[in-house]
Amino acid sequence: MQSIPASGRRPPWFLLVAASIGAIGVLLPLAYLVLRAFEADLEAVRALVFRERNLRLLLNTLTLSFTVLVGTTLLAVPLAFITVRTDIRHKRLLTILATLPLAVPGYVMAYALISLGGNYGILARLTGLALPRMSGLSGATAALTLYTYPYLFLNLRAALAGVDPSYEETARSLGYGRTEIFFKVTLPHLRPALLAGWLVIGLYVLGDFGAVALMRYEVFSYAIFTQYHGAFDRVYAAWLSLMLLAMTVGVVGLEWRLLGRTKLWRSGTGVGRRPAEVPLGKTRPVARLFLWLVILAAVGLPVVILSYWLLLSPPDLRPAQVAASFAASAAASLPAAALAALLALPVAYTAARYPSVISRTLERAAYIGYAIPPLALALAMVFFALRSAPALYQTLPLLVLAYALNFQALAIGPIRSAVLQASPRLEEAARSLGRNRVEAFVSTVLPLLRRGIVAGAVLVFVIAMKELPITFLLAPTGYRTLAMNVFSRTSEAMLAQAAPYAAAIVVFSGLFIGFLLKHEGAR
Repeated sequence: MQSIPASGRRPPWFLLVAASIGAIGVLLPLAYLVLRAFEADLEAVRALVFRERNLRLLLNTLTLSFTVLVGTTLLAVPLAFITVRTDIRHKRLLTILATLPLAVPGYVMAYALISLGGNYGILARLTGLALPRMSGLSGATAALTLYTYPYLFLNLRAALAGVDPSYEETARSLGYGRTEIFFKVTLPHLRPALLAGWLVIGLYVLGDFGAVALMRYEVFSYAIFTQYHGAFDRVYAAWLSLMLLAMTVGVVGLEWRLLGRTKLWRSGTGVGRRPAEVPLGKTRPVARLFLWLVILAAVGLPVVILSYWLLLSPPDLRPAQVAASFAASAAASLPAAALAALLALPVAYTAARYPSVISRTLERAAYIGYAIPPLALALAMVFFALRSAPALYQTLPLLVLAYALNFQALAIGPIRSAVLQASPRLEEAARSLGRNRVEAFVSTVLPLLRRGIVAGAVLVFVIAMKELPITFLLAPTGYRTLAMNVFSRTSEAMLAQAAPYAAAIVVFSGLFIGFLLKHEGAR
């Protein structure tokens, strides 16, 4: 059943109001962040902005982003090519294993890497060889690369499967070799997928706090936290947040500019064919070795290290305290998921049924919340609460609201797809029977959106369960989620005590990702 866009009609006022709530919820705290930043006089502002430390933070942030992008590209491109375009066996299993690192958050990956080295690390305990403990740029790069490369891998995998093989066949008929065909024909068709993956990874790295803090690598996000919690210089923290926000806007703008009006569709008629598999031949052992090295580093290493530390963790940590932390995480994540889906519903419906400049603007405004670095959004919520709603400061409702505003964009996609699959004729038929707009929507369309709403809410719930920086700044006093327990214990070198909480996150996320891949029909 195909929907017919109502582009010639204007959405009703109450729908516009409902769709605007999410955008206002994101932009209003940011306005308070700007006001807080400009509370200082001009000379103080100039001194804050042009500090030598800020240049070092900028260089560190850009360097980390660049190294992670290079690392993820070096892993994701060959992984995608091998699992899509070659004759390697067990592609479905390899794809699932290559995607599973998404179940190991960056701060858990950092925990695993930190556990390897040092005088009391796993290598020293098992072999007596005490390697230097990973830290700084190399440690942060390794942790974030191993966690984020699946974002690029999944984009490239879909793009490779969709490339028309006739382009490559034409190049081959002109005498080009496989390497030339890949770089001159295939790779240009992967540019949108590369840019999309790089955008997601770049935004994540800019906003990451857990991995860089554990690795003691000072970037903007780490400096914001230390200024707010340690030095209590909230004006400087506000300016750091605005600088970081400007960087994320620049990344998004650069991606739009580079992508431009790229057109890669077929110009001929007919049905596109699946590309022929490339025989690996003598390179098969090399391809297998590469695949398993990546999988063992990204999945096997955290699992082995967590298993080791679990054996040494105090028994009383496992049942009671871990369950309490899981319950605390769910207590914020469940209502946040419901609220995010509620905020996303009118945005998705307006964008699908009434495509216009206004609906597109509202939809993009909702995505701003996801693009904002989590610490910057959390700090904005702090200033908003202190100025306008002091009773909300450090309460569970404020944490739930921040989660919902940050992740509402994740719920828009599934709901919008469901709206597009629901014919508007159903509402028209209901209205012809005398029902108003709301009654027609509730009785005919809303039941058809149930799967999309549930899918969006579940996605928000799982992501919120792993959230760290927003929780650290906004959680009520004494409120301890799984992520907070992993971070705090790892920061204090209590690696065995952190293991049960990290394992709970990995198991929970792994089950969800496995369920998702099963229903997506991954090959």
